[in-house]
Amino acid sequence: MKTIEVTETGGPEKLQYVDRPIPVIGADESLVDVRVAGVNFVDTYHRSGLYPRPLPFTPGAEGVGILREINGTAPAGLSVGMRVGWVNSDGGYAEVVSIPSEELIPIPEGIDDAQATALLLQGITAHYLAVDSYNIKPGTLALVHAGAGGVGLLLTQFIKSLGGIVIATASTDAKRDLCLENGADLAIEYSGFKERVMEFSNGGGVHVVYDGIGRTTFEESLACVRPRGSLVIYGYSSGPVPPVDLPKLTAGSIFLSRPTLKHFTANREELLWRANEVFTAHLKGHMNARIGGRYALENASQAHQDLEARATTGKLVLEI
Repeated sequence: MKTIEVTETGGPEKLQYVDRPIPVIGADESLVDVRVAGVNFVDTYHRSGLYPRPLPFTPGAEGVGILREINGTAPAGLSVGMRVGWVNSDGGYAEVVSIPSEELIPIPEGIDDAQATALLLQGITAHYLAVDSYNIKPGTLALVHAGAGGVGLLLTQFIKSLGGIVIATASTDAKRDLCLENGADLAIEYSGFKERVMEFSNGGGVHVVYDGIGRTTFEESLACVRPRGSLVIYGYSSGPVPPVDLPKLTAGSIFLSRPTLKHFTANREELLWRANEVFTAHLKGHMNARIGGRYALENASQAHQDLEARATTGKLVLEI
């Protein structure tokens, strides 16, 4: 089978397109013929070594495909030949992938492969950010960085469906227009964003900042949070946040968190609950994923290059 392999960490050029044997599945694992694999910043963190993994490895935390084979007793609701997805697993950049059966998610009718893939990691991320990391309620004012990105667009739509108010940041006029088209109440550039936020909030600041950028936005994001509000860091597209001076939080009794998906899909029951909440939101029109780029498997390095350059909007996928 064709697959993408990383034998040493580094830039996008380290993604090698190679032939490898189809995986041999172990106990309670399944084989899936991959149709679409999602491209996410976490894949770039693995490739670069920011999040170290044993070498060699095949990246790809999510995807959608057809269940080919189940080893052992199938979890309820799974059968060979059905369409399934997975999130926060390994090896999706391949024609065939081995996944623990407990991690497979049945995909409902009415959602195509690319949309379903976009709704897995990024949609579930948007769900736990808006439901758990900070509980959005009617009137909640949220600042969403990278509002034209995959998570940003879904998060904005979902916050609006919950009655929240969204200020989105984006780097170009076209991206800011896209944020507004997806429900943002205000779309602003990054330069001087604190001043615009304070103006919009009449000096009060926001209840919550959702920041997937990290290093370059952290200090100004912190200054936008109102007393007893939250700064939620869920990614590092500009690099990791440096050590934090705790008195900066004390000044406003601010909550700072760095959630990760695995802690919000801790067991199969929670995984399926969140996935089905996201699928339902999509079918109601509250989470419509924008597919911003489609690439062949052999062009995975170009997908990584485009994502890291922040030259894209919405979700990038590999079609296999």
